[in-house]
Amino acid sequence: MKNKAYAVMAALACLLFASSAYADKPVDWQTNFQAAATGIMEEITWFEHYTLWFIIPITLFVLLLLIVVVVKFRESVNPVPSKTSHNTAIEVVWTVGPVIILLFLAIPSFQLLTAQLTPPANPDLTVKATGNQWYWSYEYEVGESPLSFDSLLMKEEDRASLGKEDKVEYPRLLAVDNEVVVPVGKTVRLLVTAADVIHAFAMPAFGVKIDAVPGRLNETWFKADREGLYYGQCSELCGKDHAYMPIAVRVVSQEKYDAWLAAAATNIGDANKALMASIDGAAKAVDVAANAAQ
Repeated sequence: MKNKAYAVMAALACLLFASSAYADKPVDWQTNFQAAATGIMEEITWFEHYTLWFIIPITLFVLLLLIVVVVKFRESVNPVPSKTSHNTAIEVVWTVGPVIILLFLAIPSFQLLTAQLTPPANPDLTVKATGNQWYWSYEYEVGESPLSFDSLLMKEEDRASLGKEDKVEYPRLLAVDNEVVVPVGKTVRLLVTAADVIHAFAMPAFGVKIDAVPGRLNETWFKADREGLYYGQCSELCGKDHAYMPIAVRVVSQEKYDAWLAAAATNIGDANKALMASIDGAAKAVDVAANAAQ
């Protein structure tokens, strides 16, 4: 009995402290947003649900009016059309009504835009993303020697060498050779630009979408609340391979991030493999502890 109790406690500890192998990505027949991984995305999701309380009644009301007009004013029952050209009550209602509705939409939308476009004063990490035809380059502003690397679409023949054979976690056309790695619960300032044409950095689970414009440095931010692997894509038509420049961000614990950053300074490929091994090892420890508990 004691052994089982210890096993249960170990499993719980692993679940609490192990990095998740969860991957946030599009799914078949998806109709809603991806699950929110930041506070901003939670606000975006709330605002989308909030607007539906206006959109759906207005749509049904307009449909009802169209049906009434078609039925009541069809030629067979109304052979002599009305010559009415003005009605004061209707004019007031259809002017004041939309103004009130727009006020209810404008106030929360302005608050959301302000939160999105006002980065915290002291970010924990600054990453520069540069869009190229057709891949992303990243630069970490850390210490005296910034870390920089390119991130390209992973080729199917490279899965084994990169250790990314799991097609659920590393899906085709979304997985990359080098992910952006950031610590969980930390504010990341993202500087976005482009080297050739206009691109766009979009990460749905973070609520981030900002243009990458040549000669201009745009700024946004995010703070991931849970660990995992998150996917996005360039969202601006940028040439023939526009569909093949995905974005992948891996959110890990501060301890794993520090270890990855130290190793990435000398070899980004080895650092990624070591990070993946530590995550897979933690996941296996959870499975072993859970099986022992049973």
